[in-house]
Amino acid sequence: MKNIISLLAIFFTLNFSTNAFAQNWTLDKSHSKVEFSVQHLVISDVTGYFKTFDAKFNAKNDDFADTDIDFTIDVNSINTDNENRDGHLKSDDFFHAEKYPTILFKSKSLKKISDAKYKLIGDLTIRDVTKTVEWDALFGGTAVAWGQTHAAFKISGTINRFDFGLKWDKKIETGGLVVGKDVTITANIELTKKERK
Repeated sequence: MKNIISLLAIFFTLNFSTNAFAQNWTLDKSHSKVEFSVQHLVISDVTGYFKTFDAKFNAKNDDFADTDIDFTIDVNSINTDNENRDGHLKSDDFFHAEKYPTILFKSKSLKKISDAKYKLIGDLTIRDVTKTVEWDALFGGTAVAWGQTHAAFKISGTINRFDFGLKWDKKIETGGLVVGKDVTITANIELTKKERK
């Protein structure tokens, strides 16, 4: 009986300690950006970004390991500095924004590899397809300014757009794709600690 009570006491102590540390961070949108690049005509890259996105970071540890991350992106906010191209990207050839207006990412794990390098694994949903992806995350560190604590990550990875139903596959005369299949995504994220009341 004493052993059971001791085990329960340890469990509740550990659980309370974890919950006591859990820290929410809010996204500083004015200092964050989600960009992408994709090969064009096999010889160059086209870049773009999303104007509207949001994220929730719930840190379980002071080094951000195992942080829970939820990320949402408004597909209709896509911008490649070309209205016709943006309209095409919103069409059924690519994102089909009218039917699938949101890109979602939900983390499964954020593993610390070294002082600044992390591996981010999670489920990415584009259109009606959800796949597990693995991306690199570079921790920029923390800073205190204007009475608040700030933190930053640079997250990057590559996906095959055909895996997510972005199906347009027009080819040029020499056989290469007008728009490449691999899309590189880079998210520069700055966070602000939500102070406890």
